[in-house]
Amino acid sequence: MTEWVGLSARASFASHRLVGWIYWDPHAIAAYTELGVPEGRGYYIASRCAPLGQAGNDVVAAVCYSIHPLFVAFSLDQARQHTTFEAVYEARNEAVIRGLREYTPDICDGLASLATQLWSAADSLSLAARPLYAAHLHWSRHEDDPLLSAWLAVNCIREWRGDAHWAILAAEGIGGVEAGLLHDAYLGYPGDWIPRSRGADDASLAVAWARLESRGFADSQRVTDAGVAFREELERRTNELASEAWQHLGEVATERFIALVEPVGNHFIERINATAGPEWMPAARERRPRH
Repeated sequence: MTEWVGLSARASFASHRLVGWIYWDPHAIAAYTELGVPEGRGYYIASRCAPLGQAGNDVVAAVCYSIHPLFVAFSLDQARQHTTFEAVYEARNEAVIRGLREYTPDICDGLASLATQLWSAADSLSLAARPLYAAHLHWSRHEDDPLLSAWLAVNCIREWRGDAHWAILAAEGIGGVEAGLLHDAYLGYPGDWIPRSRGADDASLAVAWARLESRGFADSQRVTDAGVAFREELERRTNELASEAWQHLGEVATERFIALVEPVGNHFIERINATAGPEWMPAARERRPRH
């Protein structure tokens, strides 16, 4: 029998890499700037959450979970002031095609050939409690460009997984800053890098550490082995839920997707390193030894 949790973990990790580089891509940010947004400010939130932007800042902040609401609001307000969310979406999409063809040309035909199957997998998923996925589901799929369409389908599946991940954390009573601290420890990141990168300040970090310590997940502002074990189980549960999409895609097509993207995954990481830095897009990073 297929071990779907493990296969889902591999497919999801490949998806993080296939998608994540676009959020720091200079061509994408330049295109966003050309829409009138000064210095392309807030591009990450505006481009990733464009299909949900009209729902309002608080809704998007709820969906983003671990990103500070003020940063979410600033990003969306910049987009509203200078352009439209539809224009942001298409500027991002044009940069996706340019980047895939420039950085990983060898996978383009193979990925394009999976577009219809990937959308079938995305369409098979439940809307329930999956707001960012639901927002993306019926925006333009660009069927006229199978490469872009396949990428958009992977992004949709990835956002479903993200919604599931946050839902588990919410059900477990783990807030956004605490989630960042646990993720730091799980990946072997330095200190409190992830929550600070998402807008956490000293006061919110102090509260988060205290909450983790009250549950035995931290001690003296360091995540304990129990905290890391909790985060490992969270990852397993997320991959178990996310396997629904890959099971619909089927073992053969899922293995084909993985075989396409895994070998070029480091190309995408190198792009992120060059354009943002060596810590950004933690979900696409290999785990490191804890110090």
